[in-house]
Amino acid sequence: MTNILLCTLGASWAVVPEIYGFLNADKLPLYQHHQENNQFINKRKEYQLQAVDEIWICTTQGIATEKSLANLRQWLHLIEQPPTLRIWQAQGANELANQQECEHIQELILRCCLKAHDIAQGGQLVMSLAGGRKTMSADMQWAASLFGCQALLHVIGAEYKKMPETLQQSAPLLFTQALSSDCCAAIMPLITGQTQRSDLLDIRMENTDAITEAQFPLPLPDAGQTLAWPIPPTWLSKELKQREKMSSRLLGNYFFDLSRNEKHENWRSLYRLSPRVIEELRATPLSSKHKQWLDTLPKADLHRHLGGCLSFVDQQKVGLALWHKLSTEKQNAALKKVQYLLNDFNTWDWQWAKDLKAESNRADLAAALLVKATEQQLLHNLWQVTEPRVALKNTIHGFESYERPGELTGSTLLSSSQAIPDYVQCIVDQSIKEGLTYVELRGSPQKYGDGLVFINTFYQCLQQALASLPEEQRPCFRFIIIADRRTKLERDLKQTIEMAVEAKKQLPDFIVGLDMAGDESFPISKKISECFLPAFEQCLPVTIHAGEGEQAESIWKAAYHLHADRIGHGLTIAEHSQLAERFRNRGICLELCPTSNREVVGFYDPRYIETEGLSDYPLMSLWEQGLPLTLCTDNPGISRTTLSDEFISAGAMSQNKLSLWDVLAMIKQGFVHSFLSGKDKERLLKKCDAEIYQNLLTDAWRL
Repeated sequence: MTNILLCTLGASWAVVPEIYGFLNADKLPLYQHHQENNQFINKRKEYQLQAVDEIWICTTQGIATEKSLANLRQWLHLIEQPPTLRIWQAQGANELANQQECEHIQELILRCCLKAHDIAQGGQLVMSLAGGRKTMSADMQWAASLFGCQALLHVIGAEYKKMPETLQQSAPLLFTQALSSDCCAAIMPLITGQTQRSDLLDIRMENTDAITEAQFPLPLPDAGQTLAWPIPPTWLSKELKQREKMSSRLLGNYFFDLSRNEKHENWRSLYRLSPRVIEELRATPLSSKHKQWLDTLPKADLHRHLGGCLSFVDQQKVGLALWHKLSTEKQNAALKKVQYLLNDFNTWDWQWAKDLKAESNRADLAAALLVKATEQQLLHNLWQVTEPRVALKNTIHGFESYERPGELTGSTLLSSSQAIPDYVQCIVDQSIKEGLTYVELRGSPQKYGDGLVFINTFYQCLQQALASLPEEQRPCFRFIIIADRRTKLERDLKQTIEMAVEAKKQLPDFIVGLDMAGDESFPISKKISECFLPAFEQCLPVTIHAGEGEQAESIWKAAYHLHADRIGHGLTIAEHSQLAERFRNRGICLELCPTSNREVVGFYDPRYIETEGLSDYPLMSLWEQGLPLTLCTDNPGISRTTLSDEFISAGAMSQNKLSLWDVLAMIKQGFVHSFLSGKDKERLLKKCDAEIYQNLLTDAWRL
C-alpha cells in the first residue's frame, strides 16, 4: 500500500515542498508558525489524509524545467526520510506552444494518474493543481474527475505588495524546516475537493472493456530517475473523451446487458452501485476470509431442524437447566438408569440411543448424561464414533450415523415441557449470533407429546424470549411441521397433517408450512398424497425432503404428488432436464445444505482428504441453469455449522467459483422463497435490501 502525491512542474519548483509539507507535517513542520496551522490539522483529519510515500512529477523538457528538477532533488537530499521521487517528461515537449505538445503532456498526466492507482494498491492518491502551466492544471483536474483522488490540493499566494525575499529566492534549504511567520503569511495551501472514480472507466460489455493500466501502459522510472516518454501509439485521452460523449448510452447498455444475462436477480439497490464495484463483486470468489463479513449480512435460513439445531455447548446448557428443575427423587432415578454409560469411558454400545428414547423419562435421562458425563465421553459418543463424517449413508449404521450427535436433543429433551424455555432461548441467541433475520424452524411436535400443546407452548416461550430484545434486533421466526414418510400407519400420518391444519388455525402467522421428511427410500405413494388433501385445502405451503440420497425420480414424485413449493436438497434434479426446467419455470426453490450433504451423501471438498474421488457438488451447475436455490443449515448443531459457514463450505466445494455477487443473490433467494405472507415478505425484503446496500458502501467485504 503506497501513498502517492502526483504533481506537475514548471519554473516554480517550490510548490512541491509546499504541498509535501502540508501533507507530511509530522516529518516536515513547514507550517508550524502559520496562523492557519490548526485549520490545516483539522482539514487533514477531515479528508483522512496520510503521509506521502512517493512524489510523482509530470513535466516537460527544457532549461527551466531542468533547473526546477535540480532544486527538487537537492531539497530531497537535505530533508530527513525523503519520499521516493519518480519523474516523467513528455519527450520533445518544451514550452507547450502547440497542440501536439499540449496533447502529449495531457496524455502523460492521464496515464500517470491511472498508473498511480494501480501502484497504490489501496493507498491514497493526492493530486496537486499547483505547478506548471494552466493547461497542465486543467489536465490534472480532468484526470482527477475521471480516476478519483483522496484530495485535490493547491497553493495560492497571499495579497502581498512584496513577497519576502527569502521566499522569492526559494533556496532548497529554506524548505527543510519551519518557515518564518512572514513566509507563512505569503503561502496558503488548501484542499479544493475530493473526487470519485467515474463509472465510465469500468463499463465492460460485448465490445467495450474496462479501462486498465495494462491497456494504456506507462513505464515506471527507477527511484530518483527521469524517464523521457515519447508520443504513444494509442491514446487514452481519445478513449476517455469518446466515453464521456457516449456516457448515458454506455451506462444504460451496461445495466441492460447485466440484467439480461443474469440468471438470478440480485437485490434491487445493488444495481445502484458503480460498475466498478459490481464487477469487483462478480470477480471476487468467496473464501473463508469473508466469514466475518457474512456474519454481518441479514440472512434467511429456510431449512433448520428444531431437533438438530443446538450446539454441544447449548445442549449442555439446556441439560443443566432441566437438571436443576428436577426433584432429587427424579435426579436419582435418572442417574440409576444411565449409570452404566457414565461408568463406561470407552465407546458406548450403539443401541444406547434407542434404549434412551424408549424410556418414559427420556428427557431426565438426557439431562443426566449432559450434566454428569465427561465432555470427552459425550464428544466421543456423539461425534467421534461416526468420523470421518463423509458419505454416512453408506456406512454400516447409515443415516443413524448422521443423526447420532443429536440424540440428546430434539424429542429427547423437548419431551419435557420444562426444557422448552431454555431450548428456545438458545435458539434465539444462536440466531442473533449468526446474523439471521428470518428463520423457518421445522420440527415434529407430535414426537414431543401432544403436538398442539407443544407448539403453543413453544410459541409462547419464543414470544417471551423475543420480547426482551429491542425490536430491531429480533429475528423473525416461523414454523414448518414435519410429517415423517417413515410412519408405518396411514392413520398416524393423517393425524399429523390434521394437527398441522389445526395448528395453522390457532397460530396462523407462526405456522407457515408442512414438510415431508425421513428416509427417501420410503416412496411417496398415492395414499400418502391423499393424506395431504386437508393441508392443500388450507393452502399450506409444502416443502419436501427429496433428491438428497436418491435419484431424481423422488423429486418428481414430491413435485407432482405433493405439489411441493420447495424441495429440501434436490441434489439430483440435474438428472431430469425436463423436471429441472419445470422447477425453473415454476419458481420451485431448492434448499441446499452443503455440510450435511457432504456428511450424508458425500461430495468432494478440498478441505477434507476423505472426500478425494467423490463427486463434485452440483451447486454452481444448478445455479447457472437458473434454478431457484438458497443455502441452509439443515441441522447446524449436528453438523457444527452456521449459515455463514454453509456459504464458506459452498465456496470451497464449488472450487472457488462462487462469487460475492452470487452469494448476495442466493441470500436474496432465501427471503424471496420464504413461506412468509406477501405483505410481510415485501417489508422484510425492503429492510434487508437497504441494510445490504449500506453494508456494501463500506469496505467490510474487501480483504
